[in-house]
Amino acid sequence: MALLRPMAAEGLQRRWRWAGAGLALAGLLLAGASIGRAQGAAGVEEYRIKAVFVLNFVHFVQWPPRAEPASAAPLVIGVLGSDPEAPYLEEAVRGESFGTHPLVVQRYRRIEDVDGCQILFIGRSEAGDLRRVLAGLKDRSILTVGDDDRFSERGGMIALVTANKKIRLKINVGAAQAADLRIDARLLRPAQIVSTEAG
Repeated sequence: MALLRPMAAEGLQRRWRWAGAGLALAGLLLAGASIGRAQGAAGVEEYRIKAVFVLNFVHFVQWPPRAEPASAAPLVIGVLGSDPEAPYLEEAVRGESFGTHPLVVQRYRRIEDVDGCQILFIGRSEAGDLRRVLAGLKDRSILTVGDDDRFSERGGMIALVTANKKIRLKINVGAAQAADLRIDARLLRPAQIVSTEAG
């Protein structure tokens, strides 16, 4: 049985203790995660909610066997570039696990350093170089996530887009399939499905 199978009841029913409001990802997706009072362009609350999304993606994505961590090895969420969300991800994963795999965050300065992660959050600091970053991940089964509005249209897999104080998903299914990843229909249903733009 492949690791990270999205049908696992444990994954669907689990609520992250860390997420102050205790909302399950399914509830966040159906309603669109609301962000409370503004705290700057991207406030603490927004970063925390996005961290919950990223962490919960492990329940809705299936990696091929070659990309699975060894039996009790960590499941790695990478962060590429300097991004203010990294500390919130690190706080979120503390003490968390998925099955036998502890969740850990690994920071990377350059795409050439990325190794052994299952999810890679690509910060806005890398947006100007996104084409080269994604080319550096070609033929690797790594779920790419970002929060730039055009991230998915530019070839990333999942974009966390903030609009009208709500966080919505844009998913590029073709990009995920090209990396041999399967995204559960329950994640796709409330998302906006997009394709990679030509050029």
